[in-house]
Amino acid sequence: MTPAGPLTHPLTHPDFMNKLIPLTLLIGGIIIMVMGINATQSLNSDLSRFFTGAPTDKAVWTLILGSIMTVTGLTMTMRSSKSV
Repeated sequence: MTPAGPLTHPLTHPDFMNKLIPLTLLIGGIIIMVMGINATQSLNSDLSRFFTGAPTDKAVWTLILGSIMTVTGLTMTMRSSKSV
């Protein structure tokens, strides 16, 4: 008996790659959001908030980037799971 088609390695299967990128965005976004939350609670951010009323730009942009990555990864993950 011979297989009907060529054998493919699981890591090179197209479905694996379609799920790898969204999951990487999702996990990376969560990690960056946690880093942003930690940055907002730092001494530097506290001093900035005391004098300007707002946390540092780095903390804000880290939270924004993490949120965008998380939402994008979650959306792509849900979209790829529906098409399978």
